[in-house]
Amino acid sequence: MPLTLDSNGLIPAIVQDASSGEVLMFAWMNEESVRNTQESGEAWFWSRSRKELWHKGATSGNTLAVREIRYDCDVDVLLMKVDAAGPACHTGERSCFFRVLGDPADAMPV
Repeated sequence: MPLTLDSNGLIPAIVQDASSGEVLMFAWMNEESVRNTQESGEAWFWSRSRKELWHKGATSGNTLAVREIRYDCDVDVLLMKVDAAGPACHTGERSCFFRVLGDPADAMPV
């Protein structure tokens, strides 16, 4: 079944730890990054800001070994179940979702 890409040729991908179920990160993929991920067994994404393919962990060593890629009922979102070699977040946190909205210690505006 072909994937449903948005007008920019992208599909959202949720990355989840295959063992614990913890959501590690969110990123965008295009057809080439999906293909590279399937062929290599490691996560590849599309960087919207840099306009280029991005092999997760290429510089940090924090790769994501992909066990399985699922898609939702509308075929417009991917769920990647992975084994992470190190933190998934560029900040060094295990997950990109380490902050809580409304937490007074967090300076992020609402």
